[in-house]
Amino acid sequence: MTYKIKLEIFEGPLDLLLYLIKREEIDIYDIPVSKIADQYLEYMEVMKMLDLNIAGEFIVMAATLIHIKSKMLLPQQEVEPEEEEEMDPRAELVQRLIEYKKFKEAAKKLEEMELRQKNIFIRSSSLEQYKSHDGEGVYFEASLFDLLTAFSKVLKEIPKKTIQEIIKDEFTVDEKIHQLLHLLMERESISVNSLFASSKNKLEIIAIFLAILELIRLKEIVVVQNKLFGEIEIRRNEAKLIPKLRSVTT
Repeated sequence: MTYKIKLEIFEGPLDLLLYLIKREEIDIYDIPVSKIADQYLEYMEVMKMLDLNIAGEFIVMAATLIHIKSKMLLPQQEVEPEEEEEMDPRAELVQRLIEYKKFKEAAKKLEEMELRQKNIFIRSSSLEQYKSHDGEGVYFEASLFDLLTAFSKVLKEIPKKTIQEIIKDEFTVDEKIHQLLHLLMERESISVNSLFASSKNKLEIIAIFLAILELIRLKEIVVVQNKLFGEIEIRRNEAKLIPKLRSVTT
């Protein structure tokens, strides 16, 4: 596949680290760097496989994690408790994460204040809320890393023999974009897992994933979850549909 995509929706490396820490329910002050570094590098491999343009800061963070991991694997010398805290190779990274988290929370609060003034729905628990059309249940905006998690999981479940079938079939991202938009004209939402499950092989899964990312970038769709780290659904972006409807009626 030769489809390259540069996304404005890419979050930074600190966002990925915070995502992993929250998903694994890890104490931010006591990060198991070896575990987090391995998971971070897995996400990097998925991004490279998708031929996404990865910002240099992601690579720098990968090198930082590997450096910290190597330091923590070295034999520890006996030191006083006060000195041990100062010598912790994770200390600088933890401080960056805490400051970044505070900055994000402050930015969210400012955004909520602005949205309240505009008399529209607000963010709750730092996630965008979407109500279902029948009024039952609230869905939360899924992050790019949630999508990458779902994509990585389904790839691991594909039997190795299906990889050889790629040559027989060709799937384009443009084709998948049109298919997704057509499906969303018939349904309120589509499960990402069901899209992947119905795919014939690895190439089709990649095409679907890139189509989803492109539609998010174009603000044609939103990806939501009924709970944190839950199953991901795709919905039309109603905020973009409203101006279209107005132009038709005028």
